[in-house]
Amino acid sequence: MFDDILINFGLNVSEYHIRPFGSGLINYTYKVSGINQSYILQQINAAVFKQPDYIDSNLTLIKEYLDKHNPGYLFVAPLKGKTGKSIIYAGDKFYRLFPFIEGSHTVNFLQDTREAYSAAVQFGRFTRLLNNFDISKLEYTLPDFHNLKLRFTQFEQALKTAKSEKLEQAAKEVKAAHDHINILHTYNLFTTDSEIPRRVIHHDTKINNVLFDKEQNALCLVDLDTVMPGYYLSDVGDMMRTYLSPANEEEKDLDKITARTDFFRAIYKGYMSEMGTILTETEKQYFIFSGKMMIYMQGLRFLTDFLNNDVYYGAQYEGHNLIRAKNQFKLLEAYIDGEPIFKEIIAGVDKELLATTNNI
Repeated sequence: MFDDILINFGLNVSEYHIRPFGSGLINYTYKVSGINQSYILQQINAAVFKQPDYIDSNLTLIKEYLDKHNPGYLFVAPLKGKTGKSIIYAGDKFYRLFPFIEGSHTVNFLQDTREAYSAAVQFGRFTRLLNNFDISKLEYTLPDFHNLKLRFTQFEQALKTAKSEKLEQAAKEVKAAHDHINILHTYNLFTTDSEIPRRVIHHDTKINNVLFDKEQNALCLVDLDTVMPGYYLSDVGDMMRTYLSPANEEEKDLDKITARTDFFRAIYKGYMSEMGTILTETEKQYFIFSGKMMIYMQGLRFLTDFLNNDVYYGAQYEGHNLIRAKNQFKLLEAYIDGEPIFKEIIAGVDKELLATTNNI
């Protein structure tokens, strides 16, 4: 099967060696190593991405735009096969091939604020460079991916069908979900505000979706399947959710979960150094809210899956998704407690960025 795929991309099979690569949860990834050139081969999870051709179409359009307007920008787009498309069908599965960026590596756990800052710069730059791109040309590869209104509706449906023992075990988290319903109300106001534009957004800003060089400078973004129209809150909020706490969403010891203010500063300064002149004043007012929205949404999704007997995320042990939900609601509380400091950080960084702009 792999031989057929490589042939479709015009590669001599005998010159390459294929082995599993990385630790992605959605798509299976392999490194295709050759003497002169290496590649990344990725199998698209068709159970998640129902229309793989949408991914091909979106990335083709974005690459054409960036090649024309910002030819020096490192955009790791999939390569075209003999069919003219980047999607290859083999063994009832979908594959695509990327050039491997030599000297690059991914990071699974943030070591310091420099990495967070550099990653935030890259995500902000991506959206900024596509500020004038016609988003009506893009398909929604994952419809309603970050639709909080839908996620809350799914949660309410799960409450009606969940077993009584599940409801009893999750009583504290169910209460937390209802106690923070104001986040949903704010989200509804944001998404119905005519002054809030949709932009080209990555939608999955985990740190392992950034390639770094040996000095830990972010080089470019990867895993572009979720690139589609959306609100900037998605990218910023996902960074807040996954960068601020020293413990990830799998941590069982809730005492380890905190919201690090220095990492908030790194995210804000990095992202706003690129997007500060692009975002509307109305959008900027929701910057802190982005973290609350994404943390709350993920807490809801884990809780909903627990109530629905782990049909979406699966579970490695009994109560796995309930632990994940507890984790996220603990992070939400820590984040909310940090809001006064976050506001001070924003005021201070805004002065720094303004001074930098005035000196240019």
